Amino acid sequence: MANTLDLQEQEQLDELKAFWKQYGNLITWVITACLLGFAGWNAWGWYQRDQATQASAMFDELDKAASAGDADKVGRVFGDLKQRFGGTAYAQQGGLLAARLQYEKGQPDAAKASLGWVAENATEDEYRAIARLRLAGVLLDAKQFEPALKALDAVPGKEFAALVADRRGDVLLAQGKKDEARASYQSAFKAMSEKQDYRRLIEAKLTALGAPPATDAAAAGTGK
Repeated sequence: MANTLDLQEQEQLDELKAFWKQYGNLITWVITACLLGFAGWNAWGWYQRDQATQASAMFDELDKAASAGDADKVGRVFGDLKQRFGGTAYAQQGGLLAARLQYEKGQPDAAKASLGWVAENATEDEYRAIARLRLAGVLLDAKQFEPALKALDAVPGKEFAALVADRRGDVLLAQGKKDEARASYQSAFKAMSEKQDYRRLIEAKLTALGAPPATDAAAAGTGK
């Protein structure tokens, strides 16, 4: 019996050796690839957390400079932020914050550059839309009407349609195109929820153009 068991064990060992000779390298490569993938995933997670931590600290520095009204420092910090951590939300938020202070401090070109960067590089539609809406306002103030309209044309997302139409009305009115401006304001008024206070401002613009819109309550009362 012992000899039989020894023979069976030897046969199994031979089969195992043959199997390993045929598939050993493949199994080794698969295991190695899995281990490398797991290690890479952990490394990427650590890298992302480290990037976010550093970007957060730099954004805090930018925010403090903005609170102090130091537009020059804000510009420098934002330059570093977008260069080192341009793919983070902190860079996108930093660009909007920097642009606001730069414009308030009489640096419209710097504000346009900051907003332009966010408009082109932000990963979220919301940031790109906000940047282009604000950029259109800066361009409007500079009487750069055509670039302002182009910026509005590129605003992504239907949820911004009312604001885009309102700002387009501002640009058209500044160009002396009252009829087109009125039509754009009317589109903005219809697209904006009656719960939004900003709708009253659009109503005031239409009234000033001699085309006060019918309120929703009045329209309901007349059955329209």
